[in-house]
Amino acid sequence: MNIKELAQKIASGEIDAVEHTHQVLEEAKRINKEFNYINTFCEKRALAAAESVKKGKIKGSLSGVPVSIKDSIVVKDVESTAGSAILKGYIPLFNATCVQKAEDEGAIVIGKSSQDEFGFGSFSTNVGVGFKKPLNPIDPTRACGGSSGGAAGLAMKAKFPTLSYGESTGGSIVVPASFCGVYGMCPTYGRVSRYGLIDYGNSLDKVGPLSKYIEDIALGLEVMSGHDPNDSTSVKAPDSDFSSYLKKDVKGMKIGVISEAFGDGTTQDVQDAIWDGVKKLEDLGATYEKVKTPLAIDKGLAVYYILATSEASTNLAKYCGMRYGVQKETNESFNDYFKNIRSPNFGDEAKRRIILGTFARMAGVRDAYYLKAAKVRTLIIEEYKKLFKNYDVLVCPSAPYTAPTFTEIEKLTPLHTYMADLMTVGPNLAGIPHLNVPIGEKGGLPVGMMVLGDHFKEGELIRTGAAFR
Repeated sequence: MNIKELAQKIASGEIDAVEHTHQVLEEAKRINKEFNYINTFCEKRALAAAESVKKGKIKGSLSGVPVSIKDSIVVKDVESTAGSAILKGYIPLFNATCVQKAEDEGAIVIGKSSQDEFGFGSFSTNVGVGFKKPLNPIDPTRACGGSSGGAAGLAMKAKFPTLSYGESTGGSIVVPASFCGVYGMCPTYGRVSRYGLIDYGNSLDKVGPLSKYIEDIALGLEVMSGHDPNDSTSVKAPDSDFSSYLKKDVKGMKIGVISEAFGDGTTQDVQDAIWDGVKKLEDLGATYEKVKTPLAIDKGLAVYYILATSEASTNLAKYCGMRYGVQKETNESFNDYFKNIRSPNFGDEAKRRIILGTFARMAGVRDAYYLKAAKVRTLIIEEYKKLFKNYDVLVCPSAPYTAPTFTEIEKLTPLHTYMADLMTVGPNLAGIPHLNVPIGEKGGLPVGMMVLGDHFKEGELIRTGAAFR
């Protein structure tokens, strides 16, 4: 049963919203004891919302649907930490716009999902001080993928119909979706409001849905999309009837297969699975050709980690123990207080990215690093735009391998860890929509195919993803 079917049954009275929410919370807590997908449960809030739905006070397309919200997306009166100890105790006074839209449609927010601290990671292993790592729903010795690991893990593991709200800066929706075997949509930059999103990189952050079903992705995106006067980067974009694309087949579509994504760094199992997916699309009437995105693949990681860390180091400067989160009584100087708040409450990866970003923005090297990276970013956008003149969508693996074990991850250097995002940094830098499509398994583990579209062409991605239902 998908979320639309659940909402219809709750609206008709066939399923009692309050009783169902009790069952959902019980199951989610049971799952959480073993898999660590939720940082904070919203039990009282959820039951109150369910009561409003039951009484008919709230009616909408998500009536009674349980929704998890990534911890970096604020929920009013619920601790929202972005997975970091430095924001412990931060209770927002408002809802993020995407959360408000969901609740206006009757959604039941059940909790805040676990993640890499501030989104800094590819595996959800860089959790904040005192937080637990989410475990892969298929094999708990393996990673969920990052940074929306809890969102993807719960979407897969839950037996109840649910929608997860994730966030992506450089691949944090499609990579965990790939490792956990669910659909994950990262929309066009500006399609969904960022108001209420705890920043990682302002020019890169996007909110998007994850679910087992492509129908849920379409409905979820319809609800969260739209212009928001509170977010100057949100866009009045056309075409928000994404569910209509579920009825369209892929016959006549032109697909570009990114050839650089099939190099030595991509395992043979993943390559084989992606080509099987391409052949299936061909059997359904699509045509394909191999294409090249040399800048996105060869330069994307360097550009991304210069720009993203530069923005992150600026954004994280405000966490100094004076306005948000952790505070303490002190007689110290400001510099000492600043240091003694930040040093124990930021994790190692957060500190690494602050240092990298601060260096890249320094007056003596800004031209050589930050400004040059910004110029190459523009060239990457142009590279994609040129391809979309001839192709409806592009495809490649969402990740170069299936979910690794925690033991394997521990052996990786930071550079090798960053390379997990090799496929995904390009579309995130360009702000183009991309969708993870679970296309099968290899060795008992899910493999995801990433489908990329031109700006505001999410419908074409849903059309492609629907072919694998």
